Parts: sequence; C-alpha cells; structure tokens
Amino acid sequence: MKKSILNSMFLLGAVVFVSACKPKKEVVVAPPTQTETKTDNSKAETLTLLNSKQLKFNTLSLKAKATLDIGGDVNDVTMNFRMKDKEAIWVSITALGGAYEPARALITPDSIKIMNRAKSEYLKKPFSYIYNFTNKQVNFNTLQAILTGNAMGEFLTQQSDVKQENGAWVVSGSKAELDYKLLFNTLFKVAETNLNDVRNGQALKVTYSDYQKLNESLFPGALQIKTLSKAKKINIDLQFVKIDGNVPVDFPFNVPKRFTVVK
Repeated sequence: MKKSILNSMFLLGAVVFVSACKPKKEVVVAPPTQTETKTDNSKAETLTLLNSKQLKFNTLSLKAKATLDIGGDVNDVTMNFRMKDKEAIWVSITALGGAYEPARALITPDSIKIMNRAKSEYLKKPFSYIYNFTNKQVNFNTLQAILTGNAMGEFLTQQSDVKQENGAWVVSGSKAELDYKLLFNTLFKVAETNLNDVRNGQALKVTYSDYQKLNESLFPGALQIKTLSKAKKINIDLQFVKIDGNVPVDFPFNVPKRFTVVK
C-alpha cells in the first residue's frame, strides 16, 4: 500500500466522479439524537436494521460539482458518473463548462481502464493493479459503497463491534491491517466512514450529508473525502446536482488509435 485508499481512484489522473444542473430533491432531515441511548437492541437486530437501510439500485446516473485538492493543487471541475450495481463504475471528468474532457475511466470488478486525454495515454490493468496503491481489503464493492453512501457490507457483520455513541450507532473493528469505524445518523444512514492502515500510514475519511429520497431509500446530496498517505493529502468535495436511479445508462469507452498504452 503505497498511496492513500482513495488515491487509487485518482490514479486515473484525478478521476472520480461527477456536471452541473439544478436538482434538487428535498433534503431529508435526520431526527435529533436522544440523550439516552437504547440498550435493548441485540447486535443481530441492529445489523439487520442498518442493512435494511442500504441503498438498493440497478443503475445510477449522477452529476455533481466537485472541488479536487490533490497535494495543494486545487481545481473546480464538472463530472459525470454512471454505475451498474456490482458491475461497473464509469467516470468522466470535464472542464470549461463541459467542452473539454481531460480524463475518463471505467472500473469493473476485473479491470481498470483509464483514458488520459490531456496526455493521449491509455491504461488498462486488472483490478488487482489497485493493490499497488491501496489495502487489499478494498475491492470493487468498497469503492461502490463509498460513492453511494452505503455502509461497506463486509463490516456489517457479527465480527464488528456495534454500539451506540451519543444516541447514534457506531460499527467498528479491524480486518487484516485495516481498522474501520462507521458512524451512522438517526436515519440509520452512514454519516462518516473512517478507514485506517496505521502500519502503512494510510487514512481515509468520508463524510456524508443532505440525504435525499431515491427510490425507496436515501442518497447523500453531498460528500467530502479526505485521504492521507504519509505527507500526501487528497481532498474531494462533491455537491451532487442530479441524482437518478434505475435509469438506462451506457459506458462509452473508445480509445483513439493515437493514444499511447501505459505499461
């Protein structure tokens, strides 16, 4: 693990996410936390409850305004993001009002493909390539969960510590070299995800807010990602301006012949 957990998605030349419109679905306000915590829920009941609040979808089509801060280099961009559950994450990052697309990526459980139009380069690697940059506990479903405000399913198990803090549920534990802590709000949706690899000096913090109704569940209208890998920092601030679920999507990815393949 050489770089931050989310740096794997910025491999792509700072690729990860979503263009501007006006959405806006009404924000669902989380009830205030109670001063007294409940103690009558068993771990199994609580995990069942939290799992029941996970976003279920077939496809997603998203747009957002994003501020990317990569090692102090700050850029405001427009991005398009499409997803098919457990199958594909497609990302297009644009600038100049959408007139210029510097990068495009397609991530599947088996592969990572990246077009860097700014350099006329193309990268195609197996998904395992990501482990040059991140912990092996991070898989395709982990990336998908980060982007959709879902709790990572592999952590919602009996092996985790489940308790209430300040009236809200907290799930924490360790898996291999990865420590995790998920903080939930009173809507039983993730308010904050923390992943830490102390041995390798890696940390990821994702905070979610402005949850909106999508299908029969909720989707975060905004999220902030902060990563630290030793002295290198990456911060991403996403404000979604369009959120569509279960709509037709495609994943165009045609590489021009003039592009150089990156080995």
